[in-house]
Amino acid sequence: MTSPDLYAVDELLEPAEIEIRDRVREFAEREVTPLVNDYWERAEFPFPIVPKLAALGIAGGTISGYGCPGMSAVSAGLVAAELARADGSIGTFNGVHSFLAMQSIALLGSEEQRQRWLPAMARMETIGAFGLTEPRHGSDAVGLETSARRDGDAWVLDGQKKWIGNGSIADLVLIWARDGDGDVGGYVVEKGTPGFEATVMTGKTALRAVWQAEITLAGVRVPAENKLAGCRSFADVSRVLDRTRYTVAWRALGLATASYELALAHALQREQFGRPIAGFQLVQDKLARMLAEITSMQLMCWRLSKLADADRMTPAMASLAKMNHAAKARAIVADARDILGGDGILLDHHVARHHADMEAVFTFEGTDSVQALIVGREITGLSAISGRRDDRR
Repeated sequence: MTSPDLYAVDELLEPAEIEIRDRVREFAEREVTPLVNDYWERAEFPFPIVPKLAALGIAGGTISGYGCPGMSAVSAGLVAAELARADGSIGTFNGVHSFLAMQSIALLGSEEQRQRWLPAMARMETIGAFGLTEPRHGSDAVGLETSARRDGDAWVLDGQKKWIGNGSIADLVLIWARDGDGDVGGYVVEKGTPGFEATVMTGKTALRAVWQAEITLAGVRVPAENKLAGCRSFADVSRVLDRTRYTVAWRALGLATASYELALAHALQREQFGRPIAGFQLVQDKLARMLAEITSMQLMCWRLSKLADADRMTPAMASLAKMNHAAKARAIVADARDILGGDGILLDHHVARHHADMEAVFTFEGTDSVQALIVGREITGLSAISGRRDDRR
């Protein structure tokens, strides 16, 4: 039995969900896996993949209308898992564009703003980015220092952002900033706006085929109509993060599944001491435990997404899945690298790339510790982050 679906989770999926999963998997195996190692090693973004990805019609995920597919949360999760199963960088590119940027506009934008931006983003003719993290504010993003002040018919932005996926290539960068009253707003900065400078970050040892940027905003004038109409506080930003965090759990599952499959295939064909290493007890123990974790991750992802479809997913539910899956996937990828031995550090065998990329997934969209504290707040009613009962604003 070589399938990682030991508990027949496929039987829980709707036909439409299976169709989109298989379509994305076939695309990823044909268009991503054969060429991504070269881009990853050179730390270059694979621009030729973007129009092919756009042709799949998956951008926007669960958003309905505006040319978006309006898929179920389960389908959106399966898409995230399949792209990550092929490559974490491509999964991150799509996650930033489809989930963070587009969901921000869908959830917090006015109808006019949704009509203005989402159709072109759904076709990936317009690429989006999400500018929240700052040099001094990562886990405590609520303390963002980027400022916004009203000046006539525009808002003027000043500040810095860091680790902004797609930030150097995006046509629209959503910048989160505080105004003079301390209220948080989302401001859509269009490519070419004076005062906006994005520099590609170099020296990364993970997700090398997607570009993160350091952004400087120096007197950037944004038309008043580019401020998201529905954002009033950081709680609104959290709504977006809560709605997208569950897909990171799916992406961790995708990386874990790919690594397990590669390790199993290697163990079955690699012979030492006169027989395949898959026949040795220590290797079988690793494979069995890897499969156990993947099975629990599959079931948790499916249940969480069903709750999301029923509008019952809470921030703590999303955080629990991200915390659990990132840690479990990290261990699975490490075991896969071990099973491959020396081949496990060669890009040609793919596990090395997954091993490196998993370190980034373990950290982004909330570190392991921060996710635990979000769950802890739900359990106890007390915030270990601020000491207050509610620190989400």
